Amino acid sequence: MRKEEILKRLQNRNCGMCGFGSCIRFAEEAEKNAGLLERCMYLKEDSETEETRHAEYAEEDIIGGKYDFILMPLPNEKSCREFILPFNPILTRELDIKKGDIIVGRPMGQGCPVQHVLEVIDIDRFCVITAWVVGPQHSRSRDFKEIGPYSLVAFEGLAKVMSREPMFGHRQRFLPGYCMMNLAHTGLVNFVNKTKRGIHVRLEDIIIGV
Repeated sequence: MRKEEILKRLQNRNCGMCGFGSCIRFAEEAEKNAGLLERCMYLKEDSETEETRHAEYAEEDIIGGKYDFILMPLPNEKSCREFILPFNPILTRELDIKKGDIIVGRPMGQGCPVQHVLEVIDIDRFCVITAWVVGPQHSRSRDFKEIGPYSLVAFEGLAKVMSREPMFGHRQRFLPGYCMMNLAHTGLVNFVNKTKRGIHVRLEDIIIGV
């Protein structure tokens, strides 16, 4: 896609979520490397939505707690995004973790007793891994890499509002889509953007069961 077409579709939003300082800079690089187009949530809004896993959610979690919203996948994604940091960040280099790898570990930093199986979306130079939760079947049917305990740095996805919309700067209760424990989490909302597909939200400082 040519730079001019990208800029016409983006209309200089300059949100920075793609990792570039401006839409112009993003368009210049994406014209040379089409793979970068996947980083832009606004371009994804215009693409076809693939079939996602179906799940039913109650209005309360397993211990009777209510939540403000359920965090669902971004368009054409497998689950809401997790941003994680292994307790031993050196493992990311020792195991040569890269995009597409299946990794297995437990968010011990948040006290979650459930082992997570994730597919790597990206990994940055600080060893923070961006991934989708894909479920245990993926670790049974193909090779995986064990990263052990990790801290869950952030969640990102679309908010399916149950009682209250996400509000910037507020700590709110939410349920990550497909959560095996069905237990509410809390997180500090530090990004909110209303799009055609829903409310795009990012939460950090994650605590489980509060």
